[in-house]
Formats: sequence, C-alpha cells, structure tokens
Amino acid sequence: MTSGIPAEDWIAHHARFAPSSEAAHDLASGRRFTYAEMDRRVSCAALWLSDAFAVQPGDRIAVLSMNDTDVFELQFACRRLGAIFLPLNWRLAVPELEFICKDATPVVLVHGDEFTDAALQVAKLASVPHTANLANGKPSAYETGLAKASGTLAPPALDLADTWTVMYTSGTTGRPKGARITYQMCVFNSVHCAMTVGLTASTRNLVFLPTFHTGGLNVYANPTFHTGGCNVVLRSFDPGRFLALMTDKELGLTDLLGVPTNFLMLAQEPGFAAADLSHIRSMGVGGAASPLSLLETFGRKGIALRQGWGMTETGPMGLFLSADKAMAKIGSSGLPPMYVRLKICDPDGDPVRQGETGELMIKGPNVTPGYWNRPEANRTSFTADGWFHTGDAARQDEDGYYYIVDRWKDMFISGGENVYPVEVENVIYQLDGVLENAVVGVPHEKWGEIGRAFVVLKPGANLDEGAVIEHCGTQLARFKVPKEVRFLDELPHNATGKVLKHQLPRT
Repeated sequence: MTSGIPAEDWIAHHARFAPSSEAAHDLASGRRFTYAEMDRRVSCAALWLSDAFAVQPGDRIAVLSMNDTDVFELQFACRRLGAIFLPLNWRLAVPELEFICKDATPVVLVHGDEFTDAALQVAKLASVPHTANLANGKPSAYETGLAKASGTLAPPALDLADTWTVMYTSGTTGRPKGARITYQMCVFNSVHCAMTVGLTASTRNLVFLPTFHTGGLNVYANPTFHTGGCNVVLRSFDPGRFLALMTDKELGLTDLLGVPTNFLMLAQEPGFAAADLSHIRSMGVGGAASPLSLLETFGRKGIALRQGWGMTETGPMGLFLSADKAMAKIGSSGLPPMYVRLKICDPDGDPVRQGETGELMIKGPNVTPGYWNRPEANRTSFTADGWFHTGDAARQDEDGYYYIVDRWKDMFISGGENVYPVEVENVIYQLDGVLENAVVGVPHEKWGEIGRAFVVLKPGANLDEGAVIEHCGTQLARFKVPKEVRFLDELPHNATGKVLKHQLPRT
C-alpha cells in the first residue's frame, strides 16, 4: 500500500533554502556542518555506498557506532539510495548482534573503531558481505570513501509508506523484533514534535540518548532536521558533562529529552542546585514512568520536566504534556498529538470507563505498519481494524489527560488484587536516602505473588528493610506493600537508562 505522497529529502531541502544554517555540531570531534556541507557529505556517503558495496534500493545498511554526526549522514544517504537504515545497539553481545544481522541481512556493516572486533565477528557469523569503519572524523574507510566519491546519483522516487529504518526493540521479553519505521512515521512524528515542543529553525537540540534507539534518533534529532534546526551531538551520556553542556550559554541549547535515570543522576551532581537552566525552552522526559519526587525536584528549581510517552513502534511520540500543565498535571504523560488516536481497553478489547485502568491502544499515521520478518507478531500486535497493542497500562482523568500506570506485563496480582509497581516505586522514592528503586512481583504460596523491592541508596544513606516496609505501610494498602526489600549497588539498565526488570532475581 502506498500513500501517493513522495518522501522528500530533508537535508537537500534545507541546503537549498538555508544553506548556511548550522545543521550539526559534533562535540567529540568539534566538527560543525552547515546544511550545505551536510548535504554534500550525505551525497558523498551515498555515492560511496553505491560504488564500494553496490547498494541497491531496499538493501539494509547496518551501523554500529556511538553517537556521531556520521550516523545521521548515513541515515540520510539511505534515503538517497532507497536503502534501509539499520542502527545496531552497541551494548549488545556478539550473539545478539548476530541474531539481528541474520534477521535483517544487511549488505554492509559500518562500525566505529571501538567496535571493530565485534563488527568483524558479527559479519563473519551472519555472513554480512562487507564492513567499513568510521572514526568520528579521523582517517577511516568512511572519510576516505567520502573524499574519493565523485559523480551524481538520481535518488529513487520513494513514497511516505516506504520503510526508511528497521529499528530492533530491546528484546526485554524475548528475541528482539525489528520495527519498520516508515517515512510517514518520521514526518508525522516531526510534525507532532514541532507542534507540542515548539521546534523551529532556531532549535539547538542536544542528542545524548543513543541513536540506535528511537529516543536518540527521533526525539528530537530527526524532527530538528525536519524543521531546519541544529543537532548538537554528545557521544555518550555522562551526568557531569551533561550538566556542563546544559549550563553553557554560548553553546545555546534550547531543547532536549532524556529518560528518568538521566535526570535522577543529574540531580545528584554537586553543581545542580546552583545551575541556571532557564535558557532551555523544553526538557522532556520519557521512556519510563518518572518518579513524582523527580518531577518535584526539578519543579522546585522552576523547571518543568515535561513528561511524554511513546514507543519505537509509535514513531515514537504518542503523548506529551504541555508546558502550562507540567505542574498542574504532574505525573501525567499528557494528551495525544493532533494525528494520534488512543483508547484504553480491558482484556476483552472493550473500552474501559474513564478513570479505570486498561491497556493503551493506539492508531494513526505515526504507527509502524509491522515488524520485519514477524508475521505472527504482526497478527497479534494489531486488531482487525488497525489498533496497535502498546502493552502499557493507562488511565484517563476527568479532564482527559492520560497517565501511564505501568507496563501491562509488570502488573502482578497479590491476594487477588492488581498491583502496579510504579505506584509502589513512587512511594519508596519519597524516602530521602533512595537514589533508585524497582519493584517486581515474585511467587508466594499464600498470596500468589508478593512485591519485592530492589533499592539503590544514595551515598551515606542508612535505610534498612524495615524502614522501607514501614514507610510503604503508611502510604499504601496492605496488599501493595512489598514484603521483601533487597539493596543493590545498582539496578540493571539498558542503553537508554531504562531499568531491566526481567534481570532482577525472582527467586
């Protein structure tokens, strides 16, 4: 099925209309590119991929790299070839990357120098025909290929319904699935971000979530390119560096989005209390439910951390909270953007009453058409009339604002009562000594399941199991109170900072 609307080349467009505007600033190398310069490099990258590896329309181009402006060049080079961009998670082990490459069958794997050993192993195991390195602007096969590129390419005519990227989900409940990201999804996500966040040609967005993840690639990096703004690219997240960049008035950041862990770590930095962040127009937080205590910590500084919700499969933006409601609706993920449709359903697929909790369902031009090579997942993930199962438990308040209660699968049943771990975690976060925590359900002979809390303490904190349980007992119904507390040095996280609850012990 096609849309009948052509997929335009955003970089080429801005190179024509605003060639001298800055498109990208790579912090690690110090390189800065105008749209005219980035347009030239994208063309050279496309010529190199075509000449060196005979890339054809529909071929997959795998990229294993830390955040780098080169990654964006390769993404847009795929558009000029009609190829499909395949960003790889550099935190995965070789067998995991092997699985993805066998599934997606890329014709070339372009990798950062630090991943050479892994890339060569994966290429051999998954029969990837070609590999090439990039090195953040230093001598590499990539820079040599761009320097030697000559001639012109006639980009194929592409439709908005065509696939631009295949992005593999984290696989926290099994083997990862490759979500097909179409040009249509990217366009509507860009429109939604521009409308809700206020992205313009003057935007300077900090890219610090990894670009193999939809949070790094699509909120707000690609939308910033769509509007003609500048992406400031940080190679990887470090809380001290993060705070320094945010307070650097000369750098002039205007927008950014992170996950709760980023902001929890930021709030522990020695300079946070005195930091002036008033020049940043929008600070978004998503990827996981935000502790209310975190939102309140930033609120006391006069900073509205604006919550949002989305998934790889939804473009990602599916909900966002407006700045004027950030404190009035604290804890809410907001309202759907203009072209998004949502409903909350019970297990039978019937809409629940307002205020009740059910599974969030989504429909719209921002939603994936399906997964790569996964006909069964495509069948079970969508209803007959096109609604996508998000797997998130949600409710709506009397004003229509949405609250993500938890992952539907993370809910557990204790003594016949539903327990949503996020509610319990928010109560534990009220304790001063708690840096981070996660609650899971574990088997129990009498109650079926009980809650087990895993807690990471701040340096110097002196909490014990009894204090945590006692505090929860004053704030929660008895069946919600965790019966066990385990203290850890750190919780397991994925590359974007999400807590990996499936890695926490249940025995």
